[in-house]
Amino acid sequence: MPPVLNSETEEGEHLMTPQIKESFTVSGGEDEGGQGGTQTVEIREKWSRKIEFILACVGYAVGLGNVWRFPYLCYKSGGGAFLIPYFIMLFLCGIPLFYMELAVGQYTREGPIKALAKMCPIFKGAGAATVVVAYLLCTYYNVIIAWAVYYLINTFRSELPWASCNNSWNTANCFSDYSSNTSRPDNNSVSPAEEYYNFNVLDRSKGIDEPGELRWQLVLILLFTWILVYFSIWKGVRSSGKVVYFTATFPYIVLVILLVRGVTLPGAWKGIEYFITPRWELLYEPEVWVNAASQNFNSIGIAFGSLIAMASYNKFSNNIFRDVMSVSLLNAATSLLAGFVIFSILGYIATLQNKEVDDVVTQGPGLVFVTYPAAFNTMSVPHLWAALFFFMLLCLGLDSQFAMVEVLVTTLWDHFKGFFRSWKINREILVLLVCVVSFFLGFPHITQGGIYVFTLLDSYSSGISLMYVAFFEVIGITWIYGALRLSRNVQEMTGSKPFLFFIICWLVISPALIFVRMYCKFEILCIAMEIQSTCSHTLNASGLTFVPFTTQLCVLV
Repeated sequence: MPPVLNSETEEGEHLMTPQIKESFTVSGGEDEGGQGGTQTVEIREKWSRKIEFILACVGYAVGLGNVWRFPYLCYKSGGGAFLIPYFIMLFLCGIPLFYMELAVGQYTREGPIKALAKMCPIFKGAGAATVVVAYLLCTYYNVIIAWAVYYLINTFRSELPWASCNNSWNTANCFSDYSSNTSRPDNNSVSPAEEYYNFNVLDRSKGIDEPGELRWQLVLILLFTWILVYFSIWKGVRSSGKVVYFTATFPYIVLVILLVRGVTLPGAWKGIEYFITPRWELLYEPEVWVNAASQNFNSIGIAFGSLIAMASYNKFSNNIFRDVMSVSLLNAATSLLAGFVIFSILGYIATLQNKEVDDVVTQGPGLVFVTYPAAFNTMSVPHLWAALFFFMLLCLGLDSQFAMVEVLVTTLWDHFKGFFRSWKINREILVLLVCVVSFFLGFPHITQGGIYVFTLLDSYSSGISLMYVAFFEVIGITWIYGALRLSRNVQEMTGSKPFLFFIICWLVISPALIFVRMYCKFEILCIAMEIQSTCSHTLNASGLTFVPFTTQLCVLV
């Protein structure tokens, strides 16, 4: 039997403006005792316009990973040949699961926990686990945004602070002259951009066992970023739907500007050639296919609960298929665009330093906070290029952050609405409480040893654990509730069933791919993301404790 939906109908949606009024009262009936009474019928918020939902999904999917992860994976995993497994995984796993989560959210009109509870009560914990993983991610994801704002603020100084070795944080190993006719010293020399990132922005300690002091500059900036988040989502989809008109579109303007500038630099085409030249022999490597699945999975944002939460504010009759295809293909196109932008600059840097592109390629924070700032130093009007770039990072990060915070807010409001109202806590106050608590939970990441905590959580909470959550979510929805029942639900909403291809993917292909990726991921790795230190047993043990926690949450809640 299909889950019982909220007491709202398509007719009711036309009679009222749900963005303004959250509930209404029906009178004149009789209660069980035969007395006249009233009944409160809840009207769930809706996106003001369909384009707002599309932009919100685009902003959520197109994030920092498109800029700092996809180009590196493409280059590392076969160049142009990587596009074959990438698009195969997109159509076999990414798009079907995207479709599934939007359908679940739109049909149940609930957050991830209640949605899973309605469809498959025994796997309600999978919904709870998605909220836990998403919330953990948002507590440190905003720290990346804070780093970008820190750089953005410093672009307004008369001299870019990462341009020279004449600063208080620089060491004797700092070396800034990378012109082709200058020999690099035969020692452990580092660029001023790298020292700025390590010794000024992070003020990095020697290890996770030396947390050090809070970086007060980052505390203030982190507070500022949470204020931005609050005022973007405090009114729910009414406010976030307006913000995404800018934050989801502006990064494309900057990417196009950077691409035009990048391809005109010396050596740019050398970098682009490295990016797109196919190495067909790598297609025989299982790791390449795992990387393709991972990129699709993480970029689209499966199993974080955000897609279910955002889709729950759609009209019941919204055409899901068009949304899925447009957002998925735009996300893939953005990754390719970012790849051309990144490698045009990397080719320029390699030419400038008389190196091979192999020697300057990197990923993660090192790419956007070390390599790119170093490149801007050598361009004309460096302040302008740096400001545009870091403001783009701010927009990319905020869009994804909105969606992850909204998961927790939607979940808490759906579950404890009566309790909050009894204490006169409206949704705006709830969002404020979530943002304040999240602000303080970000403190461990902005100490001198914060980068190690950041790396630990990033490696485990959104890696191995996410695979467990996704696996149980897919099994619960498509096997226990039933892919055919979900197909009928889609037909009830849109008037047509999903193609047979999607049903086969839901039942067999997607769960199998998740299981394979989960198996390959379950290796004790210490991913330090530019941190050159020995991994302690404590670090591994701390990270791996989160895996059984989320697993138990999936099956026991």
